[in-house]
Amino acid sequence: MTVCYNHMNNFTLHEKLKNDTFEVMDLDLCRVLLMNDSHFPWLILVPMRPSVTEVHGLSKEDRAALIEETAAASRAVSSVFSPDKINIGALGNMVPQLHVHVVGRTREDRAWPGPVWGSGQGTPYTRDELEKTLSALRLALRKEMA
Repeated sequence: MTVCYNHMNNFTLHEKLKNDTFEVMDLDLCRVLLMNDSHFPWLILVPMRPSVTEVHGLSKEDRAALIEETAAASRAVSSVFSPDKINIGALGNMVPQLHVHVVGRTREDRAWPGPVWGSGQGTPYTRDELEKTLSALRLALRKEMA
């Protein structure tokens, strides 16, 4: 797989995702976002397909690509952050646009062993933390997608 920057012109990211995240990079299928909560290494993959709300709404090829890109994101989070566990989920109750959460978890995190949702107030990244985190994730994702 290769990193690709040209996508369907009519893809628009949901407003809540725009407001809660930072753009990491675009892959062949997904836009990769970083949740603005420095407590968790938390990526969100959004297939750049307009109006798709469920995994079964993707083509067979796109479903396969979603799994591969999710695996690559998981490996990137593992290599950058060394979590104890990776949680993967696609809930969509608050944001109907199809998106997949990839969250690195440690036994010491504030939500362990429960879900990250509703586990307390998030701590936004500082400018320095954000720049370092985005740089490390981009490098790791490029390696994974090569």
